[in-house]
Amino acid sequence: MSDFNNPQVAALPRHLKQFIVNQHYGHYTPIDHAVWRYVMRQNYSYLKDVAYYPYIPGLQKAGLTIEKIPNLQEMNDALGKIGWGAVTVDGFIPPAAFMEYQAYRVLVIAADIRQLNHIEYTPAPDIIHESAGHAPIIADKDYHEYLSYFGSIGAKAMFSAQDFELYEAIRALSILKEMPDADPNEIKKAEDLLAHRQENMGEPSEMALLSRLHWWTVEYGLIGTLKNPKIYGAGLLSSIGESVTCMQPDVKKIPYTIDAVKYAYDITKPQPQLFVTPTFQNLIDVLETFANTMSFRVGGLYGLKKAVESKNTCTAVYSSGLQVSGTFSDFEKFKDNQPSYIKTTGLTILSFNNKLLKGHGKDYHKDGFGSPVGKLKGAATALEDMTADELSLLGVEAGKQSVLNFESGITVIGTVKHVLAIDGKNLLITFTDCTVQGENREILFDPSWGVYDMAVGEIITSVFCGAADKDAYEEIVYKSNTNTHHVQYDARTRELHQLYQQVRDRRHTGGDFGFLGNVWLRLQKNHHDDWLCALEILEILDHEEVEKKLATEIRTFLENKAKKEPELKKLINDGLYLIKHPVEQKLVV
Repeated sequence: MSDFNNPQVAALPRHLKQFIVNQHYGHYTPIDHAVWRYVMRQNYSYLKDVAYYPYIPGLQKAGLTIEKIPNLQEMNDALGKIGWGAVTVDGFIPPAAFMEYQAYRVLVIAADIRQLNHIEYTPAPDIIHESAGHAPIIADKDYHEYLSYFGSIGAKAMFSAQDFELYEAIRALSILKEMPDADPNEIKKAEDLLAHRQENMGEPSEMALLSRLHWWTVEYGLIGTLKNPKIYGAGLLSSIGESVTCMQPDVKKIPYTIDAVKYAYDITKPQPQLFVTPTFQNLIDVLETFANTMSFRVGGLYGLKKAVESKNTCTAVYSSGLQVSGTFSDFEKFKDNQPSYIKTTGLTILSFNNKLLKGHGKDYHKDGFGSPVGKLKGAATALEDMTADELSLLGVEAGKQSVLNFESGITVIGTVKHVLAIDGKNLLITFTDCTVQGENREILFDPSWGVYDMAVGEIITSVFCGAADKDAYEEIVYKSNTNTHHVQYDARTRELHQLYQQVRDRRHTGGDFGFLGNVWLRLQKNHHDDWLCALEILEILDHEEVEKKLATEIRTFLENKAKKEPELKKLINDGLYLIKHPVEQKLVV
């Protein structure tokens, strides 16, 4: 799969590349390009006054134009100049993976585009939301530093089984709502399931709470003052409906603080309140406040408890730097928020600095791993910091028998086979003929079980979700079995595509106006429900000041349609407004 000659995309690890799909640019229809153009023209017209300033020049810096759906290669060429990249994916991906992409400074862009009947807003991620919403603000250094830092924090957040269930419900509903022939009863079932799962999440996980901060900043954030805020959130920037309504007084504006974590959100509805940050630095400050409560910074018993509860692959980091990655099943409590013993079940790997230790992969530790944590009785120096001479005094020397008594009451007795030290830290002591007993003399490891690898470290400094070396663990991040829907077009729809393309060709290449009358006649005969193609014809005629009789006929049709169909009133009227007040042409080429 191409890395688009973009260093950020090229640097992605294997476990993230599994989500990447081809954009299939040729699959976009003339209607898709018209939808993109309509939304971008409306956004440009309105957002130039209410968006945070860098948005408009940021469109060009992200490789975007008004006229056509962006090509991923063009976006990568542009984003590469500011140290970012972009990939296309199939709809929603798991939150942990999404966060990690951000940490690698790669934008995740849904390859699909919303249907015409959802032109104002779609709950499904689409190329309008991801590229026209996220990409332009990336040009702002303070903001993209925040986005990348958020990703690095989010990638370590603990998540729960309920988080996955909620993700599946959101993904399924968003796919259904973008299906033109979706059964209303199926949509109702999906909505009910989502509501049920939202109401039965239990105590929110770290990922769930972080997702709230992400939503109220990256997706729906405002910046400035409460009286004069500007939009920077991608969800607002890409919604021609909510970008307007969000500025109205009935949408409450609240100063952005750590209290935003208390506000849940519903992706299927307009937001009743929004949060205003004075600066992007404030976003980082709030994120830091939350990060200080997370397992990867707290470690100890708190982190291990979260790891056991998650029932997912997690990593515990010893103070020596040794990283134990696996599914944590149990731990023994000692004192001062620290464990005396940790235990995993199933496939486990040992790493240092996020790289697998040779010989300690999941094949070797296929049945789990267990090891003491803590200080040795009577030792002035931590075991991880002892020199070879100091270890020798304890009998910790290859070929010698050693007895290690921990303050917790755990005892390790065996013949030392090897001591692994890196960068002046003792990480691992390997024993043969080894017995490990708990404080109540219970057997934690028996000599008949084979070689014993004892992790070294006085405390557990960090616990985070996922494996330390994900590629070595070959960790398959949870991937949905629900695929997005791809429309099969009938003959009538294919004819409509041709009409849109003819109008598009005329706008780009010029030439005779006469055939636009024929396009209009075919629209009236076979596609009377269409409004956007008619609007594009009127735009050309009005701009060129030709075929005035035809222009009047089309305008009358659109005005009547707006009166008879309330759901189209704003869309048509906004389109007519832009014909009379066209947007600047900077981004049209």
